[in-house]
Amino acid sequence: MFLEIKGIKKGYGEGESRMEVLKGIDVEIEKGEMVVLLGPSGSGKSTLLNIIGGIDNADEGYISINGEKTEDMSEKALTMYRRKHLGYIFQMYNLIPNLNIKENVEVGAYLSDHPLNVDEILKTLGLYEHRHKLPNQLSGGQQQRTSIGRAVVKNPDILLCDEPTGALDYNTSKEILRLIEEVNKKYGCTVIMVTHNDAIKDMADRVIKLRDGMVRKNYRNETKTAAADLEW
Repeated sequence: MFLEIKGIKKGYGEGESRMEVLKGIDVEIEKGEMVVLLGPSGSGKSTLLNIIGGIDNADEGYISINGEKTEDMSEKALTMYRRKHLGYIFQMYNLIPNLNIKENVEVGAYLSDHPLNVDEILKTLGLYEHRHKLPNQLSGGQQQRTSIGRAVVKNPDILLCDEPTGALDYNTSKEILRLIEEVNKKYGCTVIMVTHNDAIKDMADRVIKLRDGMVRKNYRNETKTAAADLEW
């Protein structure tokens, strides 16, 4: 099994004010799957994504990728693991404002031992003609495409997407989802996407629904809907 999430528990605070956010999460994900983590605000989905990404530590349980457990890694090994294996796409684009679009994508390439071709990524994402512009000269959708490029150019095993369309309008959201779908097919990376938008689940191979820190549903989509055909 490519990605194993076993017995993950996580809480915040002390004593009576302590809040259990994740209450024992067990999930297995195959290589190349597109997975949607669905749930209302406060269900624990972003916390789970951050634990998979090594940004946050679990109180109990472990994450294993290709047989390597993140909890067994030193801080230095965990940093290398994040650099080599993971790409992140956030709701806020987190671009470097004084670097142009090509340079922002190149930042991701520097972090990888086997990066993809920067120009090819820019062309795939429709950014090549904008490559010399600064982020503030682009629309929100173009900035989000740049952040996808920065994540994907690393050639990561896992692409973690935290509400990647949260700040975008309907048409731009669908365009971004279509690009994530294309990246998943073209480069074979495993995609784990957090969203509260119920319609997005139809484009996934696997849907995991969280509520109150527990997995309520975990199933494979028998028939997927193309991102371009999603409606909400």
